[in-house]
Amino acid sequence: MIQLDEPRYLYLLGILSLFVLLQLILSFWKKKTQQRFASAARLKLLAPEMSPSKAILKLMLQLLGFTALIVALVNPKAGTKMETVKREGVDIVFAVDVSRSMLVEDMAPNRLEKAKRLVSEIINQLASDRIGIIAYAASAYPQLPITTDFGAAKMFLQSLNTEMLSSQGTDIEEAIKLATTYYNDEAQTNRILFIISDGEDHSLGGIESAIEEALDQGIKIFTIGVGTTKGGPIPIKKNGILQEFKKDQEGEVVISKLMPEQLQNIADLGKGTYLYGQQTDATVSSIKNELDQLDKTEFETKEFSDYKDQFQWFIVVALVFFMIDIFVLDRKTHWFTKLNLFKEQKDV
Repeated sequence: MIQLDEPRYLYLLGILSLFVLLQLILSFWKKKTQQRFASAARLKLLAPEMSPSKAILKLMLQLLGFTALIVALVNPKAGTKMETVKREGVDIVFAVDVSRSMLVEDMAPNRLEKAKRLVSEIINQLASDRIGIIAYAASAYPQLPITTDFGAAKMFLQSLNTEMLSSQGTDIEEAIKLATTYYNDEAQTNRILFIISDGEDHSLGGIESAIEEALDQGIKIFTIGVGTTKGGPIPIKKNGILQEFKKDQEGEVVISKLMPEQLQNIADLGKGTYLYGQQTDATVSSIKNELDQLDKTEFETKEFSDYKDQFQWFIVVALVFFMIDIFVLDRKTHWFTKLNLFKEQKDV
């Protein structure tokens, strides 16, 4: 297990692209200046030992060295010791709708990003609970099994997108069925399933039986609605640029709307609560109050308890790259030239 002690320093990696750009501008300026001084053939005669490839090599060494220094600032920590820890909490599974209707922008920036923010904020309020993540559209996909690693959960959460499942449409029944396989029977913890969706369901029925099966396993189902009842068109984008809006078979623009009645019905059948996700803080506060009222069950989990700094290794790597850069000269390496690996014809 790896932890990043100071992840904010990762933003410094963006400076490297600026460094490369400045080097390219400097190289272009040098070339233009040399062309004004003499022709390429004459420059080759005046400086026969200069090697253009060495400049590229030195730039790569410098980039690798600076990258290693930035990683050293981030200070990765490696887990070195595992121990069994007793916790009290509940098991929570988040089923997030990733159908294309979640791209509608009636909630800023769109429904899917709003859903991910809601789940992330809920995770921030948890303490000793275990969480899992399911992505679903016309089918359901296990994104993250039950875990106590909230950092990993957030990472998997952010990777959710509408292209991860080839089958489109929305089938909440499939998400509920998959969720029933997530919980550990031995733990016997309180079990909660959060369904985050706009409520559109294209399945042909059978959701009641799926809810009954979940209740039989002690799972309460809460629903969170994202979107508005007014709705909006479903954008189709390429490389972040709007191409068109989704249309039906008659060529009319499809308007996707929040279906609160459907989500309310699922929550009622699942012995849970329906919440509207418009106000993030209010929604998260309501969920926290609901979870606080549940009985906590003690369970055991294995966790890394001892983490050691690893920054020193990256400093050593950076120094190695910088030392190599110092000893790599701009002129040609004669022993390498003599190998004539590319079978070049020598000048007569």
